[in-house]
Amino acid sequence: MKIKGIILVLIGAASFGLTPIFVKTGFRQGYSLGEINIIQMIFAFIVLLALSLFKQLSMRGLSRKDVWKVMGTGTSVGLTSVFYYGAMQFLPASLAIILLFQFVWIGMIYEWFFTKIKPTIINFLSLFVTLAGVVLASDIMSGGFFEFPPMGLLLGILSGFSYAAFVFFSGQVATKTHPILRSTLMVTGSLIIILIIFVQDLSTLPVLDGQLWTIGAGVALVGAIIPPLFFAGGAPLISGRLANVLSSVELPVAIVSAMLILSESVSFIQWIGVLLIIAAILINESGEKLTKKL
Repeated sequence: MKIKGIILVLIGAASFGLTPIFVKTGFRQGYSLGEINIIQMIFAFIVLLALSLFKQLSMRGLSRKDVWKVMGTGTSVGLTSVFYYGAMQFLPASLAIILLFQFVWIGMIYEWFFTKIKPTIINFLSLFVTLAGVVLASDIMSGGFFEFPPMGLLLGILSGFSYAAFVFFSGQVATKTHPILRSTLMVTGSLIIILIIFVQDLSTLPVLDGQLWTIGAGVALVGAIIPPLFFAGGAPLISGRLANVLSSVELPVAIVSAMLILSESVSFIQWIGVLLIIAAILINESGEKLTKKL
């Protein structure tokens, strides 16, 4: 069962790492941030709702409060799409994913604020290694980092905050609900917040554009359908720490796909930075357990 959990979590994380391919392609085809997000969430909602109906899943046993909490958590997924995809309008996909991965230390702040659990020495060590990795991976040393539009950098950091919120709160609400039903409610929350943010795009949305639906379907599958379903199916079979460590595969997958498919260049120094960010996750998730044994 543990092997199955590891495989499912790895597939879910790797899947999310492929989102830049579809998003960048959409921008190159002339579609707006609003159009891509709206079509993505509509497609994800239709697929997950169909799966829920096929499985004859019911919300019995879920209180109205729990439903609102799950949908509320889903809004963080929608906001992550807005900020993360928005950052890719201004930045290379490889840099956007590095900024998204700041959720590693942002999550520590959330835990400190909401649960009053103070960060440990291991947590601070992880933070230091993460920031060192960011300095190298973002190419700050060469000065290239500061040549990018401030709006792109801001959106990238905001995506880290919203993704950290999703990771933190998704582990707190209706955890025993069927994964498909839970994902459907989350995507419902995402769709609502997306429609509110991009309401001005609804009147001009090219709903009969097959190319837009193809791109939206691709983004939805790798970004809003496969990851939550596979995480929900695999995470309960392994420890939370191991799940977080395995999810870091998203970072190299995103960068390699950006290199191979989007033809972005990543230097050796930047790869060292990426490895440091992954090492920081290993330190944060395994360090506490190790120090207790010593």
